[in-house]
Amino acid sequence: MTPAARLAAAIEILDAVIIAARDAGAAADTIVQRYFASRRYAGAKDRRAVRELVYDVIRSLGERPANGRQAVIGHARAHDPALLDLFGDGPHAPARLVDGEPAAAPGLAPAWLVDALARRFGSDVERQLAALLERAPLDVRVNALKAQREAIAAEHPDWQLLPRTRHGLRLPTGTAVEGLPEYGAGLIEVQDEGSQIAAAALEAQPGETVVDLCAGAGGKTLALAADMKVQGRLVACDTDRARLAQLGPRSRRAGALGIEPRLLDPGREAASLADLAGQCDAVLIDAPCSGSGTWRRNPESRWRLTPARLDRLVATQAQLIRLGASLLKPGGRLVYVVCSLLPEEGERQLAGHAGLGKWTSRVLTPANEGCDGFFIAQTARL
Repeated sequence: MTPAARLAAAIEILDAVIIAARDAGAAADTIVQRYFASRRYAGAKDRRAVRELVYDVIRSLGERPANGRQAVIGHARAHDPALLDLFGDGPHAPARLVDGEPAAAPGLAPAWLVDALARRFGSDVERQLAALLERAPLDVRVNALKAQREAIAAEHPDWQLLPRTRHGLRLPTGTAVEGLPEYGAGLIEVQDEGSQIAAAALEAQPGETVVDLCAGAGGKTLALAADMKVQGRLVACDTDRARLAQLGPRSRRAGALGIEPRLLDPGREAASLADLAGQCDAVLIDAPCSGSGTWRRNPESRWRLTPARLDRLVATQAQLIRLGASLLKPGGRLVYVVCSLLPEEGERQLAGHAGLGKWTSRVLTPANEGCDGFFIAQTARL
């Protein structure tokens, strides 16, 4: 592909990303994969160059653009003027530019989200936002059921110890983790440092009854199983059958046998967990959220979120806290986690929950800690 043809491909992909962001469609990664699956003529260098351009454009524009062409023009004018010379440069190039052609405006996030984050960060908001749009590092958690991180780190001098975790390592960017023998043997799992910190906050102990209330594919569940040394009862719950089904193969590879997956009926979660009411030592709530702390990985999610969708997420989070509290025995521990930095999903969720004691909380950000953004809060049942 010529540079102009790569630009045309990026515009076509961005058109699809923008529509998907507006209509709750597929993620940008999925759209890129689908695009090239039907274009076998594109080589590895072409695919990599187009993908990098697509994500550079997404990161550089705060508001959702009208279309891919306006997105690229706005990005080019602000950050890469040489791209403008490729318009009309050959038979596979995008059409020539015309005088006065509209362009998307550069920015860090939609204005309403900048305002929301400014309520947390104040005058530091631009630094925090800029860090949220950098490329994310590659972290893994060493599976303590099978290995010690110091021993694995000794075999890989370019793998760095993550100082805020007991089992975390940071790998060089671009490492093909799933091809590593350590991955195949279940010695490591891909998991961001912040996610590891969140799971460790529950302080799950051997012999306890523990519930991961929003387990998804089980990343934090496996961390809890390692902390429990596979002793006790660990129940992994979710309403998404496809995501929960991924836990089985992952737990077998990790040697974390005995985890109980439980598919919950949406809207009837309490009934599905009635047998555990008042019986649990600890409950982890990794609640559905805006994902504003993970924009480094999914920058187009800035274009997906609306105030109405945020309101729905906030309501769901409050419901999950009430549900989690109902599962605890007196003195039982609850940890509420969101990979969001919006106060509406953080501190504002902690008030007014009967039966719970005083909350303690912390905020992690890419700018301050170098990991994904998280709000983590802990309390106990009275």
